[in-house]
Amino acid sequence: MSQKDERQLEMLKQEYKNILVPPQAKTRIQKGIDQAKKETKGVIIMKLFKNTGATAAAAVLAITALTNLNPSIASAMEKLPVIGSIARVVTFRTYEDKKENFEADIQIPQVTQENQSGSEIPANQSIEEYANQLIASYEQEVSQLNGEGHYAMDSSYEVVTDNDKYLSIRINTTVTMASGSQYVKIFTIDKATGNVVTLKELLQNNQDTLTAISDNIKEQMAQQMASDENIVYFYNSDMPEDDFKELTGEESYYFNDKGELVIAFNEYDVAPGYMGAVDFTIPAAVSGIPAQ
Repeated sequence: MSQKDERQLEMLKQEYKNILVPPQAKTRIQKGIDQAKKETKGVIIMKLFKNTGATAAAAVLAITALTNLNPSIASAMEKLPVIGSIARVVTFRTYEDKKENFEADIQIPQVTQENQSGSEIPANQSIEEYANQLIASYEQEVSQLNGEGHYAMDSSYEVVTDNDKYLSIRINTTVTMASGSQYVKIFTIDKATGNVVTLKELLQNNQDTLTAISDNIKEQMAQQMASDENIVYFYNSDMPEDDFKELTGEESYYFNDKGELVIAFNEYDVAPGYMGAVDFTIPAAVSGIPAQ
C-alpha cells in the first residue's frame, strides 16, 4: 500500500470512529468484521463504534469509500451484513370514499427508517402495491354496481411481530355486501435487508418442511373438530375436492410472542365463513425454525 493510500485509510478510520450507528446494527457489523479479519490476513480493519445512535447511511458511505481503496478490503467487506435500522410503522396515507351506500376506509402503512425516507425500504413497494389492488377492487365493484346495492371495504393494519430479526405487518380487510368477508395479508420483513420474506423463502424452499407443516395443520384441524362440534374445517369433508391439501409457500405468516411460527388464512380458505380468518401455530419441532 502506498503512503498516499495509507494516509487516506487513516483519515477514513478516524472519520469512521465518529459515525453513530444504531445498537441493532452494531452487533451484526461486528460479526462481519470478525469474520473479515479471519479471511484477510494482514488487512487493516478499523476499530468500530464507541458511540451509539444515528445514521446507518453514513456508515454505508464510509464502508464504500474504504473498499474503493483496496481490493482485498473490498473482498472482506462483502461479508458484512446490510446495515438497516427499522424504526417504526406509520400510516403512509389513507384512502377514503363515501357516497350513498358505498364506503371505503383503507389505511396504507409504511415502514420507516431512522433519519431516512421510508420509501428506501423495499418492502414498502410491496405493501403499497397490495393497497392499490384493494383500492382498484373497491372502485371496480362500485362502478359495476352502478349506484345500486351496498358495498363497503375497511382495511386496517397492526404490527404482529417486532423482534431483532423480523417485522410483520398484518393487514386486515373486511368487505361487506350482503354479508362480510375477512381477508388477511401479512408482510414479514427482514430487518437486515428491508425485503419481504415469503414463507417459501423462510423455509429455504424446503418442500419436505412445507409438507410437514401442512400435515401438522391437518392434525390441528382434526383435533379441534373432534373436541368441538361447532368448529369445522375443509378437511375430511363430504367434498374432498375442496379440502385443504397442502401449503403453497405463499401463505401469510408471522411469529407470535413466544417466537413460534403462525400461518394465517383468509376467511373461506380452509373453513366456512362463520369461522372467519383462522391461524395455526406451528411447533418449532415441525417448522425447524428456532423461536425468533
